[in-house]
Amino acid sequence: MAGMNETPSGERVHIGFFGRRNAGKSSVVNAVTGQDLAVVSEVKGTTTDPVRKAMELLPLGPVVIIDTPGFDDEGSLGELRVQRTKKILEQTDIAVLVVDTTKGFRKVDEELTDLFRERGIPFLIALNKSDIPEDSEDYNVDEEAMGLLQKVARGCSGMIHVSALSGDGMDELKNRLAILKPEKTEEHLVADRIKAGDLIVLVVPIDKAAPKGRLILPQQQTIRDILDAGATAVVVQDTELADTLSKLGVKPALVITDSQVFGKVDKIVPTDVPLTSFSILMARYKGLLEDAVNGIAAITKLKDGDKVLIAEGCTHHRQCGDIGTVKIPKWLTGFTGKELIFETASGTGYPDDLTPYALVVHCGGCMLNEKEVRHRASKTVAQGVPITNYGTMIACVHGILKRSLEIFPEYSKLI
Repeated sequence: MAGMNETPSGERVHIGFFGRRNAGKSSVVNAVTGQDLAVVSEVKGTTTDPVRKAMELLPLGPVVIIDTPGFDDEGSLGELRVQRTKKILEQTDIAVLVVDTTKGFRKVDEELTDLFRERGIPFLIALNKSDIPEDSEDYNVDEEAMGLLQKVARGCSGMIHVSALSGDGMDELKNRLAILKPEKTEEHLVADRIKAGDLIVLVVPIDKAAPKGRLILPQQQTIRDILDAGATAVVVQDTELADTLSKLGVKPALVITDSQVFGKVDKIVPTDVPLTSFSILMARYKGLLEDAVNGIAAITKLKDGDKVLIAEGCTHHRQCGDIGTVKIPKWLTGFTGKELIFETASGTGYPDDLTPYALVVHCGGCMLNEKEVRHRASKTVAQGVPITNYGTMIACVHGILKRSLEIFPEYSKLI
């Protein structure tokens, strides 16, 4: 159970540091974190790829700090780096624009703050090198730089004078970041739908695809959520489920299963016992469930030759019987009776253009933060493409979607 006490990346506040080359982003990141997280150099463009670090940052708590390449990078490689920086915005909960006060604001700073506002990202401006006096030979602020101040600062949550060299202003910066910490849409996976004393049965298949020696993240998180609610969690393999239920002596208040065995578990669990899946719980927790339920109708409209994108937030070694590349295509093809074309995306490789697809089937998103999951869903829907998720799709093709959403009447009414 290694890692059970570690906060997953998807549960951490993602803080991105942005700005021009040589504005001092990496130096500010190192000063904020108290670590040599990023390589620092006087040479422009030293940071060539986003650098991530999961850590504890007081007074915020668990965070992911992201240092990005300069947004004014040049050339063909520079343009690729700028595009990677834009992708980072999809997962950024709070942005910090680092500005070199000896150079002042530039057009690229305005472009960045426009992007922050468009994406609804709260942001701070860190005025770096504030310890350098204005009469210094390094000071070079022209009229244009002064004139951009109001445009860049519009909607800003604060401008803080800092010095990465001396450490001045870093405590204030961290305190301001803590104030901007986002609140989760859903605080619980399932604890708000059960009560103290309830008996909850969790069905966890152990097969070739199961990680050796540990449970997958949604299973770990669900167990903890149940315990926090004062309820009892009984964990069992699908092969032992029937025998376990007969030995319990009481009906469980809820059964939660891995979606891959939804059909099998449905036949074993009495119809008067609510049944759902880890994937459906995670979709609600990450803000995807409403779009996932609305997207289900697209399954019955699929035609021969339609493209379906199977998207996962993590990258892992594909094995025989992999859910994304083998099982879901098999279930969808069997349910629709159509010749479909399946494509896959994993990790950060979610496409910008979704229009070639008739449907997107996304995982629960346990490895992504809520910001990125919501961005993916809204981007997909905005392009007129329906999106659903593993759990809702598998429940649908097994004819148990209504049952799987019974504990969430606000979503079951959408069917």
